[in-house]
Amino acid sequence: MVKKVLTWGSIAFLIFFVAYRPQSAANVFRTLGSSIVDVAGGFSEFFASLVS
Repeated sequence: MVKKVLTWGSIAFLIFFVAYRPQSAANVFRTLGSSIVDVAGGFSEFFASLVS
């Protein structure tokens, strides 16, 4: 029950955030995407240095 309430609350907050603060929402998602790319780049460098 709690999981369902938290899930729907998160979805509602996401919709509200995107609808009323689209520029801020875009910045948040851009930052998250950039962080994921940085982590993936770090892993690739790590494995490349293991092989060489």
